[in-house]
This record gives sequence, structure tokens and C-alpha cells, in this order.
Amino acid sequence: MLKLNPDLLDQLLTGCTTSEDLFGAEGVVKQITAALANRMLEAELTHHLGYKKSERKSGKPNNARNGHTQKTVQTDQGTLTLQVPRDRQASFEPLLLPKHQRRFAEFDQKVLSLYARGLSTRDIQSHLQDIYQTEVSPELISTITHEVLEEVALWQKRPLAPVWPILWMDALVVKIREGQSIKNKAMHLVLGLNPEGRKEVLGMWMTENEGAKFWSSILTELRQRGVQDILVACCDGLKGFPEAIRAQFPETVVQTCLVHMVRNTLHQVSWSEMKDLAKDLRSIYTASTEVQAWDALTAVDEKWGKSYPLLTRSWQANWDRIVPFLQFPPEIRKAIYTTNAIEGLNRQIRKGIKTKGLFPHDESAFKLIYLILNRAGKEWTMPIRDWSRIRQQFALHFPNRFSLV
Repeated sequence: MLKLNPDLLDQLLTGCTTSEDLFGAEGVVKQITAALANRMLEAELTHHLGYKKSERKSGKPNNARNGHTQKTVQTDQGTLTLQVPRDRQASFEPLLLPKHQRRFAEFDQKVLSLYARGLSTRDIQSHLQDIYQTEVSPELISTITHEVLEEVALWQKRPLAPVWPILWMDALVVKIREGQSIKNKAMHLVLGLNPEGRKEVLGMWMTENEGAKFWSSILTELRQRGVQDILVACCDGLKGFPEAIRAQFPETVVQTCLVHMVRNTLHQVSWSEMKDLAKDLRSIYTASTEVQAWDALTAVDEKWGKSYPLLTRSWQANWDRIVPFLQFPPEIRKAIYTTNAIEGLNRQIRKGIKTKGLFPHDESAFKLIYLILNRAGKEWTMPIRDWSRIRQQFALHFPNRFSLV
């Protein structure tokens, strides 16, 4: 880390008595930033010409300095006015601030970070004005966020790992304005656990309604992007979902989310009975074996069946899709018997889009949700808990499909 000379710091702080003197619109920090930027631009021109300002021409005798152009740029510290040096041949292209660029990358990242937290363009404009004394138009903010769409397109087409230990799949509803009407559309998300044990969003897709047919097209796209095998796929109880998964990946173990099953079952009883029923249902998915789980389901039916004859019908009808997790040890069971991993991600998205209410068009929804996903992904730098033990179990259960190497 660069260490600054204490005497230099004392000199810079001469006359500073308040935080405004240091960090304000005309404070020392902003002046230093502008001065350093100007020095860097001068150094770039020196390198381009091949000789210093005080030296004779040697590197490029036909070219020379040709004054400066004043340029106002937006930074994460506010608005800076820089003196960009010119050369006579107009061949100088500064790396720090390329031609036609009026924003530093850090400024764009600041705007995108605020946008990802659900702030509107007007809110961001007000925030930048209050904190950095920077006048930024809503149109500029929209331009910055709109550029994200190119990044989204590349991200959506990126190649994927051939083998995925776990995929969680779910959809959430977003409101889109179309003409004079407002439509509810389904944003489909696929969250995966990659071979290194880290979570990763594979993509997002929007359609009018969630359906097995559309999920089938998503899985086809994943195969085209390089996915060859999925060991375990976790999904909700959408009709036809398991068949859609197995059509593309016949050997995949499909696990229906038990949290969805429990929620749907609890809705069939009165509020006062929910706590008691939830405790009984817990005995099903905490059982050690499939036989014990079936016995627990039978006990639930015997206790509640007289008052609610249809209470356990969905459990019985979907039993083969409920119990696959029981073939695995506890480490893997925790990860696959529910779609909580992607439900947690959905909660972050809903929090981010809550202030929007509705989106003016599909592209607006895509860019905001992508930024929210990108922010969430920055937290997934480490493998999930107990990954070393989980990967050993995957290797034992899928010896020809998952390797520890």
C-alpha cells in the first residue's frame, strides 16, 4: 500500500477545519482527485509523444503538445472539471478518460448499485445531488442502466459447466405495463450449485405464465449452452415439471419442494389448527427412511382424515416425487428437499422491485433483476457449508457422473 509523506498531508490539510473543507463540493479530496487526474493525463501524453514537456522533441518530431480542452466528468465523488491535453495530430487517446467519455467507470458502478437496490432514476438523481453535489439528469441515469442490457445478453448466452450437482428452479411474478393494461408475467430463474460448490444463477427467462412447456424450452437452452448432466433438480409441484426435466435429462433425480407441499396442506385447515398440523407433517420429511416417512403420512391421515378427507391426497399422489431426498445422507437432504435456496433469492428480488410497483416494459424488468442477481452473486464467493462432505456423497451416489477430480 502506498504510504503518503506526513509533511505532504499536513500541507494539504492546511486550513481544513471542518468535514466540508475536506469532503465538500470544493473540498481538498475533490481538488486532489482533479489534480491527480490532470497529472495522469499529462503523463499519458508524455508517453504518447515520447518526450517530457520541458524536453526537446525526439520521439515524434512531427507531433507536439497543442494546449488543453476543458472537460466536465462525473465521478463517484461528484463533478470534476479536468484539463485534457491535446496533440497537434489529434492522435492522443487517453486511457484514463477516452474521447467522448464523460463518466468514470466508478460513477457508473455507483449508479448501478443504487438502481439494483430499487431506487428510481429520480431517487438516484436526488441521492447524487444530496451526497455528491452532482447534477445528473434522469436521462443520463437511464442511459447508464440501459447499457446493462448488452451485458445481460452476453451473460444469458455464456457457456455453462457440463455437470451440475443441484439445480433449483422457480418463477416469480412481475408486473409489466403493456399499452393501457398491466400484465402479470412469470420471470423464470434457474439457480445452480456448480462443481466447486458455489451457487450460480444460470439464467432468467420471461413469459406470460409459468408452465411445464416453457420450462422444457429453458432446459433445452441449458443443454445447448453446455449442460450435459444434472444430478438433482429441485422444483415446485407444477404439473408436468418432472416430465419436462426428464425429457432433457433422463437420469436426473427430481425432487418436489416439500415446503410447497406443506404450505398447500396447511391452507386446507383453520388457522388455529395450522401449528398442530405443521408439527405432524414435519414427522414425514424428517423421517430416516421412506418406510418411516410413509408410516408418518399414514398417521397424519388417520388423525386428520375424518375432518379433512382430502388432506393427504396430494402427498399420496405425488409420493414418488416427494421421497427421492431420502436416498441421500443428511448433508444432501438439507440442500435438496426444499427450494429455499432460490426462494431466498426471490425474496431479494421482490425487495428490489417492490418500490417499482410495475415495469414499463420487459427490458426494464430484465436489467433490474439482473443487477439484483449480480449483487447477490458477489456474496457467493465460498462453497456452501459442508461442501467437502457433500461432494464426497455425490461421488459415492453418482460414481460415473460426478468426479472428485
